[in-house]
Amino acid sequence: MLLVLCVDLDDDLGRKTGFSTPVIGRAPVEEAAVALATADPEDSDLNVIFQGLHIYDDLADREESVEVAVVTGNDEGDVSANREVGDEVDTVLASLSTAEDVTALVVTDGAQDESVIPIIRSRVPIDGVRRVVVRQAQNLESMYYTIKQVLDDPETRGTVLIPLGILLLIYPLALIGTVLNMPGLVLGTTSALLGFYLISRGLGLGDRLDAAVERGRRSLYAGRTTLLAYVVAATLFVLGGVSGFDYLEAVQRSTVGDVEVPVMLAALVYGSIHWFAAAGLTTSLGQITDEYIAGSLEWRYLNAPFYVLSIAVVLHAVSAFFLDEVGITYLAAALTAGTLLGIVSTLTFAVAESRFSDGEREDGTRGAERV
Repeated sequence: MLLVLCVDLDDDLGRKTGFSTPVIGRAPVEEAAVALATADPEDSDLNVIFQGLHIYDDLADREESVEVAVVTGNDEGDVSANREVGDEVDTVLASLSTAEDVTALVVTDGAQDESVIPIIRSRVPIDGVRRVVVRQAQNLESMYYTIKQVLDDPETRGTVLIPLGILLLIYPLALIGTVLNMPGLVLGTTSALLGFYLISRGLGLGDRLDAAVERGRRSLYAGRTTLLAYVVAATLFVLGGVSGFDYLEAVQRSTVGDVEVPVMLAALVYGSIHWFAAAGLTTSLGQITDEYIAGSLEWRYLNAPFYVLSIAVVLHAVSAFFLDEVGITYLAAALTAGTLLGIVSTLTFAVAESRFSDGEREDGTRGAERV
């Protein structure tokens, strides 16, 4: 048996005529269609019901086993309406007194009603879907529903509406800029906002920023010292940059003529390296503290502060040598000391990790043997 199933997702039939749904059978469906046509001749669901009757009559004339029914949802939203349609389909199927296999032909008036098709398919096989639209307004409801779905999606809404809004603001902002005698500034600012937005969307900077904020929030509530260490380190980096530029200006004032590029770089490094080293020590110690509290500290993590000191010693010596602050002997001694500090720390913690790890494995093996 083929079940011609007319779908009215927002229950226009029930709300406008008072008919109890589902409506099953040729005569009751025709009566419901006439009642809906009398109540609201412009309702698109009216075409759906008459199309279902047309299909029923056509198949009945061919002496095929066929039945027609109207199922409705409600106006409370897609999820609730889909569930209501599913319940009414169950009622229709239970009322069919036939031993034949039942398949369905779904008749709808657009994309919105077709969203319920998976619900119907879960209850009865579907042979086809017939969409009924008024010829003068073909695809109009589907276009409306598509636009509505796009605007309901927060991500798509932000992607489409924000650039469009900025573009629409260009003309009124240009008028304001003309009144203030700053048309170039206003247009440039608007264009920059649009450009930054598109670049951030293209690179996914918004998601990265949200993830960084979420990590910071979790670190704050978890009492992680890394968050505080990063804040202090950022402050030290800023101070280091300011100190480096101040020292560069001092070198430029004390030098006759142009300062060469290597000397400029050396002045920047020499004036800021101690601040940068303090920032590196702060972040590494904060990370080590968190790893220790979490119980995941490994010996090799302790190399970080010593590596920071080694690099700082080397860069300080090299920059001081280019600035004629120290001689070649000091440079050689600093390079040697920095290298030895890194090597000694690496070997020390590697040996410590190897011995302690072996001892823990042996204790675990002995404990297992005792058990």
